[in-house]
Amino acid sequence: MGIQERIKDIEKELNHTQLNKATSTHIGMLKSQLSKLRSQMMEPGPGSGGGHEGFDVQKNGDGRVALIGFPSVGKSSLLEHVTDTTSEVAAYEFTTLTCIPGNLVINDTKIQMLDLPGIIEGAASGKGRGKEVIAVARSADLVLMVLDALKETGNQHRKILEREMETMGIRLNQKPPDVYFRKKAGGGVKFNATVNLTHLGDNPGDLVGRVLHQYRIHNAEVLIRENITVDQLIDVIEGNRKYIRCLYVYNKIDCVSIEEVDELARNDHSVVISLYMNLNVDYMLQKMWEYLGLVRIYTKRRGQPPDLTEPIVLSTERHGLTVEAVCKSVSKDLLDKFNFSYVWGRSTKYNPQRCGLSHVIADEDVLQVVAKTLVQEKQSKDYRAKVDAYNAQIAKDRKAKKGKSGVRVKK
Repeated sequence: MGIQERIKDIEKELNHTQLNKATSTHIGMLKSQLSKLRSQMMEPGPGSGGGHEGFDVQKNGDGRVALIGFPSVGKSSLLEHVTDTTSEVAAYEFTTLTCIPGNLVINDTKIQMLDLPGIIEGAASGKGRGKEVIAVARSADLVLMVLDALKETGNQHRKILEREMETMGIRLNQKPPDVYFRKKAGGGVKFNATVNLTHLGDNPGDLVGRVLHQYRIHNAEVLIRENITVDQLIDVIEGNRKYIRCLYVYNKIDCVSIEEVDELARNDHSVVISLYMNLNVDYMLQKMWEYLGLVRIYTKRRGQPPDLTEPIVLSTERHGLTVEAVCKSVSKDLLDKFNFSYVWGRSTKYNPQRCGLSHVIADEDVLQVVAKTLVQEKQSKDYRAKVDAYNAQIAKDRKAKKGKSGVRVKK
């Protein structure tokens, strides 16, 4: 029996099994088996490389947005509307056959937007090159799921796309579970929980041990700090899940009634627009900026006004929003020579405020870094090691330069 048939059998059994305390352990075992089979299905088989043209696009800008949706919902029209990129638009489906990148500027920040081919139900199993399309979404900072407001009521495209993304290990609008998990060389399974676990049955420790046994993990330490489900426990054990923000964009609202528009707009994480009539597109861009979670930081030299032309852009999902993250994005040497900083903006109690590396900054703050003096650098513990490394690098460069010059040594 192949992997696809085994997955269908387990899904069928899950649908026919009623969820209660008596069956929670059995359902947890079935879900762990299903997750293992899906992970095996996602792994490339032998000799599968080089068979198709990939959708890999070099990252450009301060953020990346992926357009995901069924064919002929307006993804290419949306890309043309908000960027200067031209994407083929037609009345038939599957007009876009490859990944088309475009760039737009929001609040002085460059955002890369990717127009991906339309996907269909069963994309996670490889239909319509769905695996390659969804794989590109894993590298995005935000997923813009474009839906047809005229077709959404009867077809439930939103739920279908969410299921396909979940099958490929992408969790939309979710946070990683607050669970500590570490494999050990011995000692068995040590399980602890700081909260009451209502979704793991009458004996959560037994269920956790059984799920770990499915993955052939017999020695581990598990500490659960929030009320999680079996699916979240499996996500922690797998360790390859991608948590991405998602904004659902319902296009073509000019074709439905005002009551249907109101119903769609009230859904969570949703925006309604009409590209044909240019309705609500500005609000969509505003929500997109909010969901990206980008923060602009302006730098300032001593005795000079701040540079408000090219901000340093940080993200909560990438490197964090601290002064240390700003120094790392500029230069590693700046972090080594950091003494303290002055910050102006909404993150401070008064302007300027003297801050350290752990200070959390806000959008449009101004930052001035004060470096260590020579006396302070000499007093640091690693000063001797830095001097030795610097001298060794100079000697190595001189030796390499001498070898390239072709100087002959007399015998």
